[in-house]
Amino acid sequence: MKNILVIGATGQIGSELTMELRKRYGGEHVVAGYITGAEPKGELLESGPSELADVTNGQQIADVVKKHNIDTIYNLAALLSVVAEHKPLLAWHIGIDGLLNILEVARENHCAVFTPSSIGSFGPETPHVMTPQDTIQRPRTIYGVSKVTTELLSEYYHHKYGVDTRSVRFPGIISYVTPPGGGTTDYAVDIYYYAVRGEKFICPIPEGTLMDMMYMPDALHAAIQLMEADPTRLIHHNGFNVAAMSFAPETIYAEIKKLRPQFEMVYDVDPLKAAIANSWPDCMDDSCARQEWDWRPQYDLQSMTADMLDKLSKKLQVRA
Repeated sequence: MKNILVIGATGQIGSELTMELRKRYGGEHVVAGYITGAEPKGELLESGPSELADVTNGQQIADVVKKHNIDTIYNLAALLSVVAEHKPLLAWHIGIDGLLNILEVARENHCAVFTPSSIGSFGPETPHVMTPQDTIQRPRTIYGVSKVTTELLSEYYHHKYGVDTRSVRFPGIISYVTPPGGGTTDYAVDIYYYAVRGEKFICPIPEGTLMDMMYMPDALHAAIQLMEADPTRLIHHNGFNVAAMSFAPETIYAEIKKLRPQFEMVYDVDPLKAAIANSWPDCMDDSCARQEWDWRPQYDLQSMTADMLDKLSKKLQVRA
């Protein structure tokens, strides 16, 4: 990667990925792509170039790619799972029509493309325990349907046109930097905010509901490491399972209570979130990623919890 465009650079993953890429490749080589109403601010604005880059406007994307001589595109534009269920047409327009624009620009300008998939690409018929890399994918949400389509379209452009497309299936991502905004796994971020503020947490996910999760530093590492990987080693290209930890609400609650003994949690289940969560894997088998590009997570639940509570205490200016 020499010159990189991050589309969705002000979102939850994009904001942190842009800054991490700038640390590694130099600020001037990483363009923060944004949409009107979500302009970069602060360090994100000041540390490197930024451009309007709406995935639904193919010509706009092409202009940015040519202006900055882009060779790699990180396409992070998408609606999250719960929001997408309320706006299915918009979810498809951004996720799939937008992806087609990106892939066409990449084909014409010889760019590599990273477009993340998700554990949401699986469905109720998928094996839930140690979900294989290659298995049935029959999701019942528009979010999941669009993610499966993302994998297939990316794979098609790779085989048909030689576009270097790559992606991982992200689990729920936990971060202290950017608040979540409409995902099924958001509870696993919110719970830390409540713990740090000393407030009772009302959990919308049923007890016993296992889901794969990952700390943001590991998610950033996966997104960058895969794009830097030797292509001759890759058997798969799109939809790599990546895993770090799997837990249910009561498990993360118990881990937090070790450090915040007064913390309380009760349940008030959201039926939509519960239905989505129950259709996703309990844990994924990421052996292909480990074998093909040496994927290894650095954080488990214990180390992530300690770091989240410490970082959020400083961010919210609350005494630990």
